[in-house]
Amino acid sequence: MVHATPGYRRTVPRPGLLLVEPIRRSMRSFAFLLIPCVVAVVLHLWLENNRSSYSLENRSDDQLGHEDVMVGVVSARQNYAQRQAIRQTWWGYLQDQLNYQNRVQVKFIVGKRGCPIPEEDREDPYSCTLLNLTETAPGEEELEVVKVSDPSILAPGEVSSLALDFKVLHPIVITRLGVFPSAAHNDIQANVSVRLLQLEQQEAVITALFGPGSSGTSLNGVWYKPVEQFILPKGFEGSLVWEGGDSAGLTTIDSSLVQLNTGGGVLKFSSIHEGSLPHRSALGFPGLAGGFTFKLYDVDSLSEALRGREERFQAQGLRLQSEDESLEKESLQYGDVLLVDVVDTYRNVPFKLLHFYKWSVRNAVFDLLIKTDDDCYIDVDQLIMKIDQKDLKRHNFWWGNFRQNWAVDRLGKWQELEYASPVYPAFACGSGYVASRDLIQWLANNAEQLKAYQGEDVSMGIWMAAVGPQKYQDSGWLCEKDCYQDMLSSPQHSPEELMSLWGRKRSCGDPCGCPWEHT
Repeated sequence: MVHATPGYRRTVPRPGLLLVEPIRRSMRSFAFLLIPCVVAVVLHLWLENNRSSYSLENRSDDQLGHEDVMVGVVSARQNYAQRQAIRQTWWGYLQDQLNYQNRVQVKFIVGKRGCPIPEEDREDPYSCTLLNLTETAPGEEELEVVKVSDPSILAPGEVSSLALDFKVLHPIVITRLGVFPSAAHNDIQANVSVRLLQLEQQEAVITALFGPGSSGTSLNGVWYKPVEQFILPKGFEGSLVWEGGDSAGLTTIDSSLVQLNTGGGVLKFSSIHEGSLPHRSALGFPGLAGGFTFKLYDVDSLSEALRGREERFQAQGLRLQSEDESLEKESLQYGDVLLVDVVDTYRNVPFKLLHFYKWSVRNAVFDLLIKTDDDCYIDVDQLIMKIDQKDLKRHNFWWGNFRQNWAVDRLGKWQELEYASPVYPAFACGSGYVASRDLIQWLANNAEQLKAYQGEDVSMGIWMAAVGPQKYQDSGWLCEKDCYQDMLSSPQHSPEELMSLWGRKRSCGDPCGCPWEHT
């Protein structure tokens, strides 16, 4: 018999409900346990979906993966075959070897923009400067480089030798050489020689001599004498040199007060402004002590080239559009192309490297950086073995094959007109070198202030002269195309040659040839 306590009602559960409360409590506990897991899954999916937009530049060193070595391969936009050869040789090998996969990262450094000027319309094949030609005169008209309408701008020179360097961008014929008259008189008061030299050989092509009683003919403030006529071809680089034969010296002119006649762009003159330094091979200080007259040669070809210019520019634009699409596809496919914001020309390679240095220190953690080119064979096994065995992970460290006392060149592909010293500081051959991270960090930090010179190798030497790194000389980095069994690198190879060198190295350990090839 059940007795009820006053004010209290006892409920007797039905048999089927006896287990409901324990089950409910268990389900609530299980739900609480699931919440963190669900949150973790959602967060993981969100990060995966947004991984591409997560900027590496905002990550700290602790968040970045660490590689021992960062490799930058300088490559031109059109050099797909060279990049493929490297992917199929030493770069592909590094990716396949488990012990190298987390030690080395490789990037091809390519200019994002191509030159919009067709090669035929550039001043030279190494830059992106328009060959700005115009039809200004028929072929028989004689043109004067300088005219002196006001004799008061003439003044006695302070030196006995002056030189005017120039480059021919369309063939011309020089007809007369000239000198300025004495500032106090309208005639020649001293002996003066005028020579036209070919810079490459330092030989006089033509010469004219002036003196009292042998002044020649006056035209627009300049005294001229006729000379034997030679055709100066496109690309000819010369220097007009005036030399005074006695203490009277030369008569010169304020270069800021005259405009030199380029013949519609067929001539390009070097700077003669006051204070300009002479170059190593110059025979006089930059300046003007006279002039010359010339005629255009082969005017018909000039006219034809100008008529076809618009069509060539259109074709170049279409070619660059196709090239952009191919590079984008290649970059997405392989993930090893770094497009830097530079017009892709030889003269801009120093800028390409500076962009790569900045990218590297912001986007990767590494101990050493290797620079090489897309035409270079690299023995990656020997390279990494040397790094390990010789403990080359150092600070303020530069490893390469260094050129010493290399003369500054004024002509051709390696022409340098802005570095005044006769020789460059020591620089590593461009086929390959290794620099410590702290040096790359310094270059990246100062990239906006660093001046680029004609080549990336000499530019690096000039930049590093300000830092004074410890240089580690190693002739294994070959400076010229050659082959040795123990070489670290060798430049100037075609894609086919790169494949052959690597194939021999993997087959018998000697990239220069296997024994069975000689039987």
